[in-house]
Amino acid sequence: MREYDLIIVGGGPAGLAAAISAKKEGIDNLLILERDHELGGILNQCIHNGFGLHTFKEELTGPEYAYRFIEEAEKLEIPYKLNTMVLDISQEGREKTITAMNREDGLMFLKTKAVVLAMGCRERPRGALNIPGYRPAGIYTAGTAQRLVNMEGYMPGKEVVILGSGDIGLIMARRMTLEGAKVKVVAELLPYSGGLQRNIVQCLNDFDIPLKLSHTVVDIQGKERVTGITLAEVDENRKPIPGTEEFYSCDTLLLSCGLIPENELSGKMGVELSRVTSGPVVNESLETNVEGVFACGNVLHVHDLVDYVSEEAARAGSHAAEYIRNWNSGESNEEEQTIRIQTEGGIRYSVPQIIRTGHMEDTLTVRFRVGAVYRDAYISVYCGEKRILHKKKKKLAPGEMEQVVLKKQDLTAEEGLDKIVMKVEEAS
Repeated sequence: MREYDLIIVGGGPAGLAAAISAKKEGIDNLLILERDHELGGILNQCIHNGFGLHTFKEELTGPEYAYRFIEEAEKLEIPYKLNTMVLDISQEGREKTITAMNREDGLMFLKTKAVVLAMGCRERPRGALNIPGYRPAGIYTAGTAQRLVNMEGYMPGKEVVILGSGDIGLIMARRMTLEGAKVKVVAELLPYSGGLQRNIVQCLNDFDIPLKLSHTVVDIQGKERVTGITLAEVDENRKPIPGTEEFYSCDTLLLSCGLIPENELSGKMGVELSRVTSGPVVNESLETNVEGVFACGNVLHVHDLVDYVSEEAARAGSHAAEYIRNWNSGESNEEEQTIRIQTEGGIRYSVPQIIRTGHMEDTLTVRFRVGAVYRDAYISVYCGEKRILHKKKKKLAPGEMEQVVLKKQDLTAEEGLDKIVMKVEEAS
């Protein structure tokens, strides 16, 4: 039984940033556990550029961005274990026990005061999409195809149809085209794209790849290998409209139908999960309802930009360090006033969902997504009847994460405040 002050589960961009931040705050007895054979997470297969514009003020590829954090972690001598699978996290009193396994150490039981969850997310597979047809070769999630092309050196196919317009799907439309494949169409079930506007322009428009909104795959042809798919238009209830079927011959179908935060471990240990994000419900310190367990990155909610992941994870690492310092000095968290953020009127969710004003810094960044496309609308925040924020946005879309900055003085000005309301208000 080895003992640590802090264990970070996941060695991707979130885990690395959290570990670096905690180490800089004086937490030396820490450990990163990573199930892959190298640090860097999903960034290792994202060889396109566009990373680091906020963090480093320059454009980097995914591996370059990851390497900057890996380099810093090694300079700070942060220990890590690769090829290590975390099987369980349990709690006795305030102390947590992590059960993990790898080839060198076998089964390990690691005691720790605090945990940072940074496990990232996974793709929604075909089984979750209810697409009829046989199960032939040639159907991949976009992330699997990305790994095959960028890291393993395999070409999944030559004639490609992509279902879903998430960012990975859009990027793979460009990647497959550059590798010599013919991308016939990108189909999206919803009436708007799920990806960033810049990716629609750079990956589809620049390569003349058609994007069909409100369309889905209703049939897959082929028994041994995909030979073609049938697309159909859908109505407002997302049901296929008879007579709108269109056949596309292809040998590969890529699925880019959303990402799901990887929270099996979190749920097992009693962490409250949001029904909207599938990630933990957290407070202003990114701490879950389980004391001493923090969450950051895509395990918390799906991000567009890795720069925001790193920024959020650095905050989680810093708050975890503060929690450990309080533990060492014998301080305990006292019950205090909490404010719940209620989202309505077009806003699907916010992170964080709870604010403890006593722990809040002077300002707090709250990130959120909307549920539909809005033009010339306002983001408003209300404390009771009083509107404390009214921010105009030219365009709001579900594919783009938004943020507002709340001031502590606005939240503490009113006594007995137990909730604030965030909503989209259309310009009158």
